[in-house]
Amino acid sequence: MFPLATRGDGEPPLRLQAVVAHPDDETFGCGSLLLHAAAAGAVTGVVCATRGEAGQVADGVVVPVGGLAALREAELREAARLMGVTDVRLLDFVDSDMTGDPASDTLCGAPLDDVVAQVRRAAEEFGADVLVSLDGSDHRDHARARDATQVVGAELGLPVYLIAIPRSLLVRWVEHQRTVNPDSVYLDIAEIGTPDELVTHRFDTDEHYDARWRAMEAHRSQTGPFDGLPDDLARAFLTREHLIEVR
Repeated sequence: MFPLATRGDGEPPLRLQAVVAHPDDETFGCGSLLLHAAAAGAVTGVVCATRGEAGQVADGVVVPVGGLAALREAELREAARLMGVTDVRLLDFVDSDMTGDPASDTLCGAPLDDVVAQVRRAAEEFGADVLVSLDGSDHRDHARARDATQVVGAELGLPVYLIAIPRSLLVRWVEHQRTVNPDSVYLDIAEIGTPDELVTHRFDTDEHYDARWRAMEAHRSQTGPFDGLPDDLARAFLTREHLIEVR
């Protein structure tokens, strides 16, 4: 079982910090876990490395004067509030997008040591006991945030868990996307998802299903990966967590 109930009476609550690349990763990727942790009494935080400047804007959404970065940051903060997250920190990197040569100020273009330094500072200031990130199999920025999180966990002696989507489940998603969104860039990823045998922790989060949908809807500028899925497939993604414990 994911170690949320390890504190004894009189001890301070466990402090769990999720490290992600873009606004919406904390909800689309980590939402059920953050809701589960908060319900168990943990103090939760989110570190977001970019403001998602390279993201596509959903149809009908008007970008305000402050630009897409400001809009996506506001969506992140609202989604975090809905999930009971008490601490949100934005780092200074730019969205690398999925292809092309990343500029030096982007998350993938900056030296890994610079990313590690900012993530380490955020973890120390938050007083993290546990770090969480995405497995990074679907986007180079996700992989960069994952790698920095693992380095910081090792340096600070903190447990690190990666939220994974089993390959068997993502194959079902890809087949659905082929029929409804055949131009999706995700269909070109050869080995999408995490091999099922690498998952070390599994647990149900069905009680947080509706709350996670409300948080995802806060990211109104984005087309979510679960939008339009058949109910059984949406629930397969959103009511069960799959984690990899980094050892």
